[in-house]
Amino acid sequence: MSDQQSLITPTANAELERSLRERIERRSAIAGALGELEPLAVRLGLVQNSLTPRFRDPVLALFAADHGIVVDGIGEPGGRSTRDSVLLGLQNRLPVSVFARLHGLAFSIVDCGVAEELQPHPRLLARKIAHGTRNSRVGQAMSLEHAQAGVRVGMEISDTMSGNVLACAGMGQGSEESAALVLANLSDSPVRDFIISGPDMRQDVLTRLQTILQTAQARHRDVNDPMEVLAAYGGFETAVMVGAMLVAASKRHLIIVDGLAACAALKIASAIAPPVTDYAVFCRSNSHRGLDEALALFHASALLELGMECADGTGAALAWPLIRSAAALLTDIHDIEPGAAQAAAPAAAG
Repeated sequence: MSDQQSLITPTANAELERSLRERIERRSAIAGALGELEPLAVRLGLVQNSLTPRFRDPVLALFAADHGIVVDGIGEPGGRSTRDSVLLGLQNRLPVSVFARLHGLAFSIVDCGVAEELQPHPRLLARKIAHGTRNSRVGQAMSLEHAQAGVRVGMEISDTMSGNVLACAGMGQGSEESAALVLANLSDSPVRDFIISGPDMRQDVLTRLQTILQTAQARHRDVNDPMEVLAAYGGFETAVMVGAMLVAASKRHLIIVDGLAACAALKIASAIAPPVTDYAVFCRSNSHRGLDEALALFHASALLELGMECADGTGAALAWPLIRSAAALLTDIHDIEPGAAQAAAPAAAG
């Protein structure tokens, strides 16, 4: 992993950034300012270290796994199992899979640790580390060896991608709670910050969930190494995303981060190799307040705020056309000659 870390370079390049900004200013001289598209375009240029960033063969991957902590009764009573959610995605019965296909993203689900067996499917990557993690409240969610194996799986997935865009989202019962524990530990923040879903969350539900997660925190209070934090709290989907993000950043690929689990993976990856965050843009598929806190850790905001309450990954699928549009500011709009904008203005007025 240290080799991969050394390959990840910061995107900061003052000269290129100045050139990118100048190019955008010239190209928006007639049409007018394009708001948040402009800094996004600059970010994309820096990611590829190019004045003309071009993206190809984008992949939207949902990383699925089960979590042992759900045995304590967290989550929605009678909620859909991870296996059922995976099947709905594979059957194009979730918005994320439909939107991904509509906007030209290759869609796949990675079985990182679903508790039940899944039948082969063209869009299912079978990379099961184990049949779900253990309960982090009573012990480690996974062994350090399993955590490292998960990271290696993610590296392999990212390394074999033909394109240069990877959208990451997690899926699974207990995924958000596991991610909350990881984020709370690595940011030295109260776990409560990451589990409050919104103002309508019932106080008794919040109190019970907080008690369960704080018990897990107490058991692992001395853990601080990022890989050990991953092993303590899980999950397998997070481990695989860590590896995928590290390799993607080392190849100067764009990483689209959607949801709490993906944020937890990025936080671990950035603890291993800080520049990895330079390659990330952020999306959201729901209004979970804990995600606001997670985004704040990266001093980031979501590309789109649509008020959705969907499965993670949906926001990434919908943000992809926006990302392509931002890149087009640099690649598809012709420059104008100096003074042309001033000459064009009176003509347009006439």
